[in-house]
Amino acid sequence: MKAKIKYWIRDAMRPLIIRPYPNAGGMDYVDPKKKSNFVGKIVLAAALTALCILMLKQSSTFRSPSPDNLSRGNIGAVRVLETLFPQHGRLQFIYADLGDAKAVNKIFSENAFDAVIHFAAVAYVGESTLDPLKYYHNITSNTLVVLEAMAAHGVQTLIYSSTCATYGEPEKMPITEQTPQLPINPYGKAKKMSEDIILDFHKNSDMAVMILRYFNVIGSDPEGRLGEAPRPELREHGRISGACFDAARGITPGLKVRGTDYKTADGTCIRDYIDVSDLVDAHVRALEKAKPGKVGIYNVGTGKGRSVNEFVEACKKATGVEIKVDFLPRRPGDYAEVFSDPTKIRDELNWTARYTNLQESLEIAWRWQKSHRDGYGSPS
Repeated sequence: MKAKIKYWIRDAMRPLIIRPYPNAGGMDYVDPKKKSNFVGKIVLAAALTALCILMLKQSSTFRSPSPDNLSRGNIGAVRVLETLFPQHGRLQFIYADLGDAKAVNKIFSENAFDAVIHFAAVAYVGESTLDPLKYYHNITSNTLVVLEAMAAHGVQTLIYSSTCATYGEPEKMPITEQTPQLPINPYGKAKKMSEDIILDFHKNSDMAVMILRYFNVIGSDPEGRLGEAPRPELREHGRISGACFDAARGITPGLKVRGTDYKTADGTCIRDYIDVSDLVDAHVRALEKAKPGKVGIYNVGTGKGRSVNEFVEACKKATGVEIKVDFLPRRPGDYAEVFSDPTKIRDELNWTARYTNLQESLEIAWRWQKSHRDGYGSPS
């Protein structure tokens, strides 16, 4: 069993490092500066970490001491993890700025990282069209800082969280990993630039690289420990699941569906919704299969497209609320239809999405919403 894996995670502007030290089979904790063999699987730690990332990006209840600190994060999610891993040294939270190269290098020099799982990104298509420079800086520039630190300190494994937005609006469906990448919004462009930087660097490196292109992530922790808490000021740009839950809870007067004239069966956008529990498993598989000198690029999706109208109907059933829906013009930067062909990740990583019942995923997420009406502020 692997002695330690440190997970580098961050919110919109500031990074977090989660470092779980598994104690399987009576294994003792080790000195953080001592390297370990790159083996093993830490499902619980990885699951909680990935779930934490989604929540840290979107929380509304934490007010940081400066504008950028945890600007879209929530220290409450970290506190949840601390209660689950209370042993001294098992979980490490580092508060720093990913855009600060000196701080990042200091962190790498003081710790012995076996792998970096880079989830960091602001991730709203609509917002990216309004503030593109934020996205290029936050995604592309900061990824360069991470990669430079890895190279300087000999960290040889990178799992990079990318997005289906790098494909833009392909002419053919489903999307394979060979589909041309022609992004149409700054979010997708910034992610593709990051991929290009990683791939160019890899040409002269023995680094193990895995790039995972997410489709639309939904769901919540089935155990009810972590959930989605969107920031109020970002509701106009946020995920449809958060918007549905806000409408069901009466936080907003209704749900706004943007675009009803796309060339789809019901006129609304079609997306591939991947449950966060499946996404967690994909990262574990990628970490296990990463090989020195090799690059793996994989779509992470279900292989099935669902329209926005279908999603809304599933959300109504999951919440038991007859949500009011307002139909509005298209949102800039959106595309009509995107869903994956997951054949490659199935064949090479032995991964297949298991949680594919849309209504069930929303029911699980809705339970967390109902018991955490103030996000991480005061659970019921």
